[in-house]
Amino acid sequence: MSDSHLNVQLSPLGDSAVMLRLGSTITEETHRRVMALIARLEARPFAGLLECVPSFAAIAVHYDPFLVKKSRIGTELQHTTIYDTVCSRIQSLLSMEQLSNGSRKSRTVEIPVCYGEELGPDLDFVAEHNGLAEEEVIAIHARGTYLVYMIGFAPGFPYLGGMSGRIAAPRLQTPRTIIPQGSVGIAGEQTGVYPIATPGGWQLIGRTPLQLFQPQASIPSLLSPGDSVRFKPISREQYELYREGV
Repeated sequence: MSDSHLNVQLSPLGDSAVMLRLGSTITEETHRRVMALIARLEARPFAGLLECVPSFAAIAVHYDPFLVKKSRIGTELQHTTIYDTVCSRIQSLLSMEQLSNGSRKSRTVEIPVCYGEELGPDLDFVAEHNGLAEEEVIAIHARGTYLVYMIGFAPGFPYLGGMSGRIAAPRLQTPRTIIPQGSVGIAGEQTGVYPIATPGGWQLIGRTPLQLFQPQASIPSLLSPGDSVRFKPISREQYELYREGV
């Protein structure tokens, strides 16, 4: 099932979700359309809608089948399947107006990073791999503005786009069994921040004292899809002051 005008393909995702595919490549334009469609679904939720989860070029729309079925009583949709009912309601939103007419509000979040040494043990590898000095890697990484495409892998982990290919580096051949919270890493032409201690295979170039994930907070993740991120180099002394809450 698809919408030819907006080129959105709908397909089942288990028995209580629909996958909306808006493209097959990672681009800012596709990301804007993903976020605009989520904004529309959240502004005009159909009965039974639970959550919209974005990825690079798709959205998983989760719903409660019982609530969808209950909402069909007395309508022309009561003889269709739950999945077809959900698709029909999504399609009605797709046909309303151009997706570029609205999106979630985004922010620019500055993340302080102490680069290198024991907090960024792979900075020397990234520099050597690209024929650069460590200071050049830091400068290139810190002057970029990065788009949060999605949150995934671990709670609050941001997949960031916009990193210069000049500092791209392959993943570790053997992932580390534990990566410290706040570690800033590079994998291919992407960069990201580990919000919790977890295994991982990204090249670690620094660490932030900020907590990107606070499970007890009303909004646990510091970052959301659509936000922009800038990294600010700080000294080890500043890093320790941040950690102490100064």
